[in-house]
Amino acid sequence: MKMLKIMSAGPTQVRENVRQARSRICTNPDLDPAFFQSYEETCKKISSILHTNNDTHILSGEGILGLEAAIASLTEPNDRALVIENGIFGEGFADFIQMYQGDVTFFHGDKLKGIDLDELKAFLDKDHDFAYATLVHVDTPSGVCNDITAICTLLHSYGILSVVDSVAGMIGEEVNVDEAHIDILCGGSQKAISVPPGLTIVTISDDAWRKMEQRKTPIAGFYVNLLNFKNVLKEQWFPYTMPVSDIEGLRVAIDNILDEPAIVNRHERIAKATREAVTKAGLTLYLNDNHANTVTVINVPEGVSSPQLLQDMIDDHHILISGCFSYLQDKVIRIGHMGENANVEDVALTLSALQACFTKQGYHLSCDMEDVFLSSVRQG
Repeated sequence: MKMLKIMSAGPTQVRENVRQARSRICTNPDLDPAFFQSYEETCKKISSILHTNNDTHILSGEGILGLEAAIASLTEPNDRALVIENGIFGEGFADFIQMYQGDVTFFHGDKLKGIDLDELKAFLDKDHDFAYATLVHVDTPSGVCNDITAICTLLHSYGILSVVDSVAGMIGEEVNVDEAHIDILCGGSQKAISVPPGLTIVTISDDAWRKMEQRKTPIAGFYVNLLNFKNVLKEQWFPYTMPVSDIEGLRVAIDNILDEPAIVNRHERIAKATREAVTKAGLTLYLNDNHANTVTVINVPEGVSSPQLLQDMIDDHHILISGCFSYLQDKVIRIGHMGENANVEDVALTLSALQACFTKQGYHLSCDMEDVFLSSVRQG
């Protein structure tokens, strides 16, 4: 099987030193004191990247685990929860809330731009009796980036706990958990952190812990019960056997991130150049505003087959980019420039291949996307 170059909106490419680390370490994580030390050190490093003094934990499971665990751990029957949404994953929080017998209220934002803070404030002025609110930092199907600092600060001022899905945001976008008053931030290993899927990262505030501990009903689950992790470092005991090789890979990936202080700037520069190349070539972006640093979402022109475009990228160029699903299925294509994907050589190669695939379907672009991209990168 020929390996494909992964340029999708996650999972992403994995650096060689991370792959080596995953194959090198093998121990019993239930018994080895060195593993507890490594776990704690990795959690502290993640906390420093996210600018938080809140507890940080690594869970065994893909990023969706963190989202469900946050909802399962906070929600009691009939708790009112506010779902702030302007995209597919934003809407998806409602499914978890209903699953755990919460009462969902939606704040629907414009799906073509970030959440409007003034509109949200006007909404909350009329109704702010919520146990917590959920929102997505970067909703990858559309590529919209929401201002989590402004939104969560606003929620905090009303006494509403916040749950933020930053799976596709953290590392590629600035995150300051404490400044933003974020109560639970959820991340995943497979996006800009650039580790294979399988790990969830959560940061949990004292207020969030307090809400869990003061529940009148037990948390409806074991694997999704965040309280099981509250004292793991003090007690040197995990609620289940941890995936030691995955966490060793994560440890090295976090060190890679710490070795690049300007990593957000790299993502921003690559994203800006990608979108400049796409639009100058005559293609249009799905969003009107608030584009994420981690993904570019392009409208598929009339007369072009999205499935054929994606298949030609694989068959002719051995490059994997993303289509979409739900109401965006076959309407957009997505280039993931997050983590290890966010480098000049691979994005240039992807744009060149994509242009060839458009041409193959008889759709001719107005300029060379690779040339425009490289010129934009050079100009900074």
